[in-house]
Amino acid sequence: MTSFRQLLTQAKSSITEVDTAGGHELLNQGYLLLDVREPDEYEQGAIPDSLHIPRGQLESNIENRVPDRQTAMVVMCAGGVRSAFAVQTLEHLGYPNTVSMDGGFNKWKDEGRPWSRPRTLTPEQRSRYQRHLLVPEVGEEGQLRLLNSKVLLLGAGGLGSPAALYLAAAGVGTLGIIDMDIVDESNLQRQILHNTERIGERKVDSARKTLTGLNPDVDVVTYDVRLGADNIMEILADYDVVVDGADNFPSRYLLNDASVKHGIPVVHGSIFRFEGQITVFDPRQGPTYRDMLPEPPPAELAPSCAEAGVLGVLPGIVGSIQALEALKLLLGVGEPLRGRLVAFDALEMSFREFKLRVDPDNQVTWENRDRIEVTELDGLCLPQFTPAG
Repeated sequence: MTSFRQLLTQAKSSITEVDTAGGHELLNQGYLLLDVREPDEYEQGAIPDSLHIPRGQLESNIENRVPDRQTAMVVMCAGGVRSAFAVQTLEHLGYPNTVSMDGGFNKWKDEGRPWSRPRTLTPEQRSRYQRHLLVPEVGEEGQLRLLNSKVLLLGAGGLGSPAALYLAAAGVGTLGIIDMDIVDESNLQRQILHNTERIGERKVDSARKTLTGLNPDVDVVTYDVRLGADNIMEILADYDVVVDGADNFPSRYLLNDASVKHGIPVVHGSIFRFEGQITVFDPRQGPTYRDMLPEPPPAELAPSCAEAGVLGVLPGIVGSIQALEALKLLLGVGEPLRGRLVAFDALEMSFREFKLRVDPDNQVTWENRDRIEVTELDGLCLPQFTPAG
C-alpha cells in the first residue's frame, strides 16, 4: 500500500516547485496566482488579485474559470501540500504551465509579503445568491464583483422597471435612477416598479421603495432631475454601465455623447407597440448610437409610446434583456451585443439580428473624447466639438 507521504513525494517529484521568493517573482512577471485553500482559510487572508478555487472544486471549476490551458499559474495553499497535488491534477487536465509554491500562504505572510483580508459574502448573502454561486461563470468572485458594481438607469418606466428589478435581485450594489416624473395610473399597465397606492408619488421614490424592499444589499441613488448638459457628465462619472430606457431622441443623443466622453457602455433598448430593439453601445469597443442613427428621424416616423401605444408585457421582455446584457458586461462573460442589434417581434415571436458598424464620418468617438462638448442639442442633434489643437 502507498502511504500519504509516498504520494506527496511522488507528486513533488513530478511537478515544478518554487519557494515564496520565486513565486513572488513569477507573479511580478504576470503569472496568475491560484489559491486552492478552503473558503474559511481564504477569508482570513489572501494575496491580492488571486483566483480562489478550493482544492475539492478544482477539477469541476478550473475549465470555466481558466479556459486558456496555456495560462501560466502559481498554485498556492497554506503550506505547499495541497498545491503540489493540485499542480499534478492540473497537468493531467492539460495545464502545463503550472508551479506549486512551497511554504504557501503561511510562509508568504510570515515573510512580510503583501496580503489582505478579502471581502467575502456574509452567510445571508450566500443564501440569497446561492444559485449564482453554483454558476461557474459567476461564483463568489463574480457575485462580489456585482455587489461592487454601479449601474445607472435612465428612466423608471417601462424599460427601467424590469431592468431595475432584475439588477437589484442579482445583487448589483448600487443602482442609480434618473426620472423626474410622477406615478400615473396609465403607467401601471407596464411599469411594474410602481403600484396603485403610489399614484401621485415621485417615480424615483416609488422605485427606491420597491428595490430596497426586494434586496437590502442594494444602494438606490435617485436623481429627481431633468437630465441635461449641466448634470449628465457629473452623474455618469460614478457608474460602470448605463441602461438606457429613454423615450426621446434628445436624451439619447445627450447620453451618447456623455457616455462616449466617459468611455462607459450603454445598454440601449426601445419599444413600439409589439416590437422591441436591444443593443450595446460600447465606445471603447464598437459602434455607438450616432453610428447607428447619425440624425433622428422625422417626428411623424418616430411616435412615442404615449402616441402609438405599447403592449404592456413588451417592455418587460426588452428590459429583462437589457438587465442581462448589463450583467454580462459587469461580469465580463459571454458575448455582449456590441455591434449587434436584436429586433424582437412579439406578434411573430421572432428575434432578428442586425450588424451595426462604425460610421467613418462620425466624429463623436472615444478617440476624439477630449474634443467632445456635451451640450443641449438642437433639432438636428449635431455633434459639438472644441477646435482641434
